[in-house]
This record gives sequence, structure tokens and C-alpha cells, in this order.
Amino acid sequence: MVIETLEFEYPETSTLVEYEYPELTAVCPMTGLPDFYTVRIVFEPDRKLPELKSLKMYFVSFRNVGILHENLANKILEDFRRAVEPRWVLLELFVNNRGGVYTTVRRYWSRDGDDLNGILRFSRDYA
Repeated sequence: MVIETLEFEYPETSTLVEYEYPELTAVCPMTGLPDFYTVRIVFEPDRKLPELKSLKMYFVSFRNVGILHENLANKILEDFRRAVEPRWVLLELFVNNRGGVYTTVRRYWSRDGDDLNGILRFSRDYA
């Protein structure tokens, strides 16, 4: 599934955009049981924005995919980064409680590379 984009008409500005999608699902590759997530994407656009229906359909495309939480977070970030070409992006994947274990996967990317300080600066839990 491709994330379609639209032109961002204010690339000279410093704009912070945040999307949260509370209905992401995938399948545990070990058990075949469904996993439920909330995904949060915070980014600074450059010249493109994701078309939101396209982004939603991209998320829905994982419904029957067997994938580990950590791999899912990285896949979404990489696909988003390639499509939107932001200045930087933080992705947080909040996994619903499963077997008594709470899991959150975070990844920050900027044009300067991956950076733990970006996670600490923009993460909901660390801000």
C-alpha cells in the first residue's frame, strides 16, 4: 500500500504536525492472534503532507500481516519517511496490554540520522 502525498504550501515555516491512529491492528507471528495498537506520528513537513485517507488505508493494510511490534514500528516509519520526506519524524507505537506486558516502540529519524535525543524531546512520555 502506498502513502499518497499532497503539497505542503508553507515549506518555509517551522510547522509541527501530529497524527494519532488508535485502530491499528496486525497479527502476532508467533501465535497468530491479533495485536492492537495506537500509532502516533509527529513530524516537521518539508514539501509534502500525507493524504489522510491514504494514510488510514496504509494502516489498515497491516490487519492480517504477521509482524513483530518492533519491526512494525520501523516499517511504518521507513515507509512514511520515503513517501513524505519530512525534515524529521518521531513514531511511537503503543501496544495494547498483552499477557500483562505493556510495550511501546519509539523511533526518531531526522535528515542527520537516527537520534535518541529526538525521542526524548518529542515523545509523549518524555516531553
